[in-house]
Amino acid sequence: MNRRQILPGVEWLGAIDWNRKSFDALIPIPDGTSYNAYLIHGEQKTVLLDTADPTMRDVLMEQLSDIPRIDAIVAHHAEPDHSGLLPDVLALYPEAKVLCTPKAQGMLTDLLPIPPERIQPVQDGDLYDLGGRTLRFIHLPWVHWPETMGSFLVEDRILFSCDFFGSHLATSALFASADSRWLECAKLYYAQILMPYASIVRKDLDKVCSLDPLQIAPSHGPVIDQPERILHAYREWLDAPPRRLALVARVSMHGSTSVLADRMIAALIARGMDVQVFDLTAFAADRFAAALVDASALILAAPAVWNGPHPLALIAAALVNGLRPKLRRIANIGSYGWGSKALEGTPALFPGLKVEILPSVLCRGRPKPEDLAAIDQLADRLAVDA
Repeated sequence: MNRRQILPGVEWLGAIDWNRKSFDALIPIPDGTSYNAYLIHGEQKTVLLDTADPTMRDVLMEQLSDIPRIDAIVAHHAEPDHSGLLPDVLALYPEAKVLCTPKAQGMLTDLLPIPPERIQPVQDGDLYDLGGRTLRFIHLPWVHWPETMGSFLVEDRILFSCDFFGSHLATSALFASADSRWLECAKLYYAQILMPYASIVRKDLDKVCSLDPLQIAPSHGPVIDQPERILHAYREWLDAPPRRLALVARVSMHGSTSVLADRMIAALIARGMDVQVFDLTAFAADRFAAALVDASALILAAPAVWNGPHPLALIAAALVNGLRPKLRRIANIGSYGWGSKALEGTPALFPGLKVEILPSVLCRGRPKPEDLAAIDQLADRLAVDA
């Protein structure tokens, strides 16, 4: 895999990982990913922005084999898929310094065998002169780790945004406009990685919009050559009110909960709501997370087992609680065999989430007419002003 020119003197390098299907042993990435690094040549200095995942060592080192000198390596983020090859690159370029936030300094030495004297912290707004080109460092704490930053190439107006605006997408396209999957993948990425920090991301979105970038070069996915598209999308994902969209996450062991779930789906559609259904036995966590960006209501449909809600429903609840979406209402429906207490306590599943928890509809055994009527009444509550 060769280096690729973004514009004269600015190159993409790193690696495309066509085969990776999960991240953090948690996040599905069905379209693969990339580990982007960037090489900037000035009249006097050459700077490498980030490295790549350690699994891609041979790829990155081959790409650097004809680069005689690198003066500095910018470590935007200490996570190993960005910084994991810093020791190898520092060994290849013994004069190079690592530029990072003060918070990253300690994190990098905790994670990697890097001599502290080779790290040079930079402050928010600091400039680095390459000769004819200038990097401005932009601190972006909690987008999505506390030490994260970006870099802005002032003369060319390219924002190197690290995980901000990224997408898990393995593609032959250098630029986002050439791959029709890109924006959907960017939404999946936002939902699973940045949505938990929405209040901070909102402030940093204002910060980077003021730079008016011509291109955005993230650490995953293609270079964004139409930045207004992603900036507008992030504004929508962050600030637009939830849609009239209900998510029904369902699992049933013997069919009783399925009867309740089917009734709820029909009742919500009859009340003018869009509905997306997720089978928890084949849970598409990435699609569920993306749907949470827009949804106003969540219904967990699960039976009792082992003296509590079905464990697959607990997984969905944990995901919602961690991602902290803009939901307005949550409801729980399900069936039990001998005691309703096993399905009570829905509010405890969502500690600290600012959402209205509606009364549960629980039935003993197969649903009876009065249980189905209760589902209709719950649908009324879910649909009002959704």
